[in-house]
Amino acid sequence: MLRYTLKRLLSLFLSLAVASLVIFFVIEVAPGDPASFMLGINAQPDTVAALRAELGLDVPKWQRYLDWVGGMLAGDFGTSYTYRTPVADMIGERLWVSLPLALYALTLSTLIAFPAGIYAASRRGKPGDIAVMGATQLGVAIPNFWFAMMLVLVFAINLHWFSAGGFAGWDAGLWAGMRSLTLPAISLALPQAAILARVMRSSLLDILGEDFMRTARAKGLSRRQALWRHGVRNALIPVLTIIGLQFSFLLAGSIIIEQVFYLPGLGRLVFQSISSRDLIVVESVVMLLVFSVITVNFIVDLAYALVDPRLRSRT
Repeated sequence: MLRYTLKRLLSLFLSLAVASLVIFFVIEVAPGDPASFMLGINAQPDTVAALRAELGLDVPKWQRYLDWVGGMLAGDFGTSYTYRTPVADMIGERLWVSLPLALYALTLSTLIAFPAGIYAASRRGKPGDIAVMGATQLGVAIPNFWFAMMLVLVFAINLHWFSAGGFAGWDAGLWAGMRSLTLPAISLALPQAAILARVMRSSLLDILGEDFMRTARAKGLSRRQALWRHGVRNALIPVLTIIGLQFSFLLAGSIIIEQVFYLPGLGRLVFQSISSRDLIVVESVVMLLVFSVITVNFIVDLAYALVDPRLRSRT
């Protein structure tokens, strides 16, 4: 297990190093100069040059890359070009919206998908299975922003149970904050629950056809007992992959939902920073999101080894 973990750690560090290079140079070669954008088209060249020097844009790109990476390792993400405030503070404020939203949506997705997938697999070919698969097909086909607009129309405009947008803030209390995130979390969770339920059903059906399941039935276990004692646990391996990828997507890919509900999260921060050519903010936020994706995948790999000891024996 130790050797397996060390190999995954090495892969994690190499992935982060490559990702930092790609993120920095792809964003840096994007057209448009931040200093010129901030001063406008009528700015004098000497004024633009002075602002570039103030922002640290006049040094070679390789030096800026090393300074950026070194600062991140020390916990310093730099200073925003537009707001002139530390990027770490901006990320910290927005993270307290995006992270609870992602965890809330992932929890809802899992709570919906697991029972639905297990129910469909246990009734393969029956009306219950057909109904669940039909619902998941709709969930996969319909984009989450459509769900978001329908939820706003029904629960905010017609029923007045929730607000149509904005975030009350955690200072207003846990209930107020969670209430603000409920509709966005549901709109994010429904499509992901559809995907996860289909994977759970497919994985469980494969397990139910294995020899050890027939052996368990031959030893006297009922179909239900064999399903829960042996089937579900062995079916979790591919499901864990999807859960890990879903958390990464929910954290990094909720920009549209944050726009629909006007939430001050990381996705909205990236959108605003791209619009204002605030490169240091874009680079730092994207790197943080990539770090979260790679770290989650690392945790999923370790979870694999715990669920299936055969993976440890192959390393």
